[in-house]
Amino acid sequence: MARVLIAGESWITQSTHIKGVDSFVTSSYVEGVAPLRTALTSRGHDVVHLPAHLVPSDFPDDRAALDAYDAVVLSDIGANSVQLAPSVFEGARPGGDRLAALRDWVGAGGGLLMVGGYLSFTGFEAKAAYRNTVLHEVLPVDLLPEDDRVELPAGARGRVVADHPALGGVSGEWPRLLGYNRVRPRPATDVLATIGDDPLVAVGGYGDGRTAVFTSDCSPHWAPPEFCEQWPGYAAVFGGLIDWLAA
Repeated sequence: MARVLIAGESWITQSTHIKGVDSFVTSSYVEGVAPLRTALTSRGHDVVHLPAHLVPSDFPDDRAALDAYDAVVLSDIGANSVQLAPSVFEGARPGGDRLAALRDWVGAGGGLLMVGGYLSFTGFEAKAAYRNTVLHEVLPVDLLPEDDRVELPAGARGRVVADHPALGGVSGEWPRLLGYNRVRPRPATDVLATIGDDPLVAVGGYGDGRTAVFTSDCSPHWAPPEFCEQWPGYAAVFGGLIDWLAA
């Protein structure tokens, strides 16, 4: 059993309703972590979810805090949210370099998974911004300098291209995905599954630790219900990734 921290996978939506000359605003809070959390807990892992709005204040500040976990998952949460604690961004006081701490923790034997989304990798309008951080060197892939999203309204299927335990034994045809973040593999990277001509699942090492990417989503919209709720391979893939990362 691994203890896993999932950071991100939540959002707040605000809508403006205009009815003639009158208008009002409604807000809603949504968590997209349920499919991933269920998949991992079903395999015996202990999962802690840190919602996106709590990441700036509560993400682990140093290696000692990260040592409470065997694997960290960053999913649809940008580099700014991890780096800029309220004391730094609002109080203008020096604080811990969280991405450097995460890099050093992986180098000392930790496991890191980045899952795709609008605020993963480089992201929508390059706002995820991991390419300009120290965490870029940890990932098994190179990130693009520009908006890296590939939208696939008609869907495309992942394809296994290598036999590796991190895939959890999944084979055969995958359900369609509706988009992903485009990345480029590095020379020492093992690309395990592709979507189009690009990596979908890739793994590598950093120091004494292990890193992995899943460049599409773990929940809607890029991951339709057929993928994240109905496909038995979903739990196998993400469970396999965590098993491998935490080994």
